[in-house]
Amino acid sequence: MKKIAFAFILAASCLALRAQNSESDYLYTTKSFRDASPKKIIAGTSHGNISVSDMPSSQTRVEVYVRNSNSDQKLSKQEIQKRLDEYYTLEISLSGDVLNASARQKKDILFNESGLSISFKIYVPKTASSILKTSHGDINLSGLEGSQDAETSHGDITISNITGKLVGQTSHGNVSVTDCKNDIDVSTDHGDILAKSCEGTIKLITSHGNLDLKDLKGKVHAGTQHGDVSANNIGGELTASTSHGNVNLDAMSCSVNASTDHGNISSSIVNITGEIVMNNADGNISLELPQGKGLDLDLHGRDVSVDGMQNFNGTKSKDLVQGSTNGGGTKVTAKTDREARLTFR
Repeated sequence: MKKIAFAFILAASCLALRAQNSESDYLYTTKSFRDASPKKIIAGTSHGNISVSDMPSSQTRVEVYVRNSNSDQKLSKQEIQKRLDEYYTLEISLSGDVLNASARQKKDILFNESGLSISFKIYVPKTASSILKTSHGDINLSGLEGSQDAETSHGDITISNITGKLVGQTSHGNVSVTDCKNDIDVSTDHGDILAKSCEGTIKLITSHGNLDLKDLKGKVHAGTQHGDVSANNIGGELTASTSHGNVNLDAMSCSVNASTDHGNISSSIVNITGEIVMNNADGNISLELPQGKGLDLDLHGRDVSVDGMQNFNGTKSKDLVQGSTNGGGTKVTAKTDREARLTFR
């Protein structure tokens, strides 16, 4: 039994070591542009990943990683060069202030040969802008201050520490955006979106996936058709919508416009800074608000209940609460065909 356990541990260690070293095993070539400060990066590949991160100008460079696209079989440099020469156009160049890194297939690959996955790791000064595009691969982008445009068809997008206009789009993959500022616009058709510690005008859209928002500040628009929206500690303005899913909002310090067609809405507001609107076509609404605020309430539902309300002047019934608290003020609207519950704490 001890021999079997030892063999298992040894095999697991070898696999872990192989996984750890696998990326460097596929490094094909490096092209350095020492002391260059390109203002724009244009990178494209059909099957492969693209990574761009900040580095001092003395270390500006492009690393090219090449592997068999259909397996982990390691190819010799001679075999890679042969396939590159026959089927691909590979360009790494610096022209003025523009750094280009591209891999394009120039003709169909024979049925008895496999294609190549060609990936780029690009290191440039933080002031650079970028246009990055791959068809089948991930995009990683970090530490830059210029405008960034990242697009992939089948892959994840991971973005961090970007200051400047940011556009990220994938058709089949997840998107993660952290510690970014200013103008953020990311989307996916089939995947989840995580946005954390960001500030500015923020647009997050997915068709089939969940949205997870944490520690955001600014004008935030988050929407999905099939998935849940979860948010924590949002300041500024928040619009959150889904067609088929729940909306869960916690520790809000912002105006809120939340909606779903099929699901529940739950929201806790710790600091009322603007209008609160909640619409639910087929589900419950649960809302917590701080005590002692001047509000104008308009609550509709099959069963409407309010706990802890003070200084109310208006109309209350089983399916309706309309009126003001503490002399009126910020408008609070909640409409559903089911239960609407408002609690003051």
